Amino acid sequence: MTSSLFLRLLPLGAACVMLAAIPGGARAQRADTARAIPARLTLLDAIRLGRERGVTEALAQLNVDVVNARVRQRRADLLPTISGAATVSRQTINFEEFGFPGITGVSDPIHLVALQLRGSQTIFDAAALARLRAGHDTAAAAVQDARAAGEASGAVAGLAYLRVLSATETVRAREADSAIAASLLEQARQLVNAGVSAAIEATRSEVGFASVRSQLEIARNSLARARLDLLRALDAPPGTPIEPVDSLIGGDIAIPTEVDAAVEYARQHRPELAAEHARTQAAERSLSAIGLEALPSLGLNGYYQETGPSTSALSGSYQIQLGLHVPILDGFRRQARSAEQRARVDAQRLRERDLGNAVETDARQAILDLASARQQMALAGTRVQLAETELSQARERFRAGVAGSVETTNAQSSVISARDALIQAHVAYGTARIAAYRALGVLSEMR
Repeated sequence: MTSSLFLRLLPLGAACVMLAAIPGGARAQRADTARAIPARLTLLDAIRLGRERGVTEALAQLNVDVVNARVRQRRADLLPTISGAATVSRQTINFEEFGFPGITGVSDPIHLVALQLRGSQTIFDAAALARLRAGHDTAAAAVQDARAAGEASGAVAGLAYLRVLSATETVRAREADSAIAASLLEQARQLVNAGVSAAIEATRSEVGFASVRSQLEIARNSLARARLDLLRALDAPPGTPIEPVDSLIGGDIAIPTEVDAAVEYARQHRPELAAEHARTQAAERSLSAIGLEALPSLGLNGYYQETGPSTSALSGSYQIQLGLHVPILDGFRRQARSAEQRARVDAQRLRERDLGNAVETDARQAILDLASARQQMALAGTRVQLAETELSQARERFRAGVAGSVETTNAQSSVISARDALIQAHVAYGTARIAAYRALGVLSEMR
């Protein structure tokens, strides 16, 4: 009967081993959930995809898996341990070794079969519980680090998207400038043919037209490069077709615009600050765990074994032991570890406080930059209107023969500069928006 009991216990131990291996295997089979690249891409899409597909964020997520695995390792200190062993031996015994009176010589060979199932369970260990809680805090910090990495990747993708829009607007502006330059050149040639203007006026217009055409080619090359940078930020193949559909002044995400409200919002939502706070808690719990090592721990262990000369003639025996471990002195090692960990806690608290100040500074600067970018857009728009008016008046004067091509060339240069300034103002506004989303910690919440 005892042999059949042991054989029934063996599958139980094997099942425990298989169950313990399931979590790691299940996570290893996790499917890739990154979404595909849509052909028509908005700024919000670019930020989402950059956050989800960014290599930095993927590495941070793998670090989360590593930290969670370490938490499971610490939990193992509180879970049962079961092991089995089977031995077959043949031996002789020297009775004189034991010093039994009247018993001498060496025994005949003995054949022994032994099957053993051993287990142990921690009933109470305050230090192990504290270390497990510290592990959970470290895992929480890793999750927040992954969020921060995702936000950084999303911001990079958003800025790359803005550069594509900027390059697209620049190409359109240079195409419009080329059309104007071609019109001025045709007008200059007509006046030269009519004998109203000197030939140098047409030459100057040709030079201006060639200059604008050169700027157009440069703008087209910049657009092609900006598209490649965007696809790289999205971790997409370089040949992936995309069509940005937003404008440089697309819709905003609702965020606090008052400085104090923005600072409070950032302190509550920035994942970097949440990660540092979790690390501080983990350090404090680790310090507490060292102190709790001075408390007694209680555990249960035992074994069941069957031995005999053959598998058909086994006899069972067992042992169950309840043990209380009381630490008394470890050479003052625990006190030294506590002093070391206390210094680590102080350093971590300093890092958390410094990061909190940095988050507040980022939020204040982001609100200032956003307001300034709005003003720059308004001023740049007025400048474009004035430059276009100047060009219109210069063309009328040139057509009437009271001004030369120098005036129209200068006026067109003013229009080109004004349009470039407007595009840059739009880019600055878009950049300030993304920086504000990043500073206030809302990029990871965009869905």
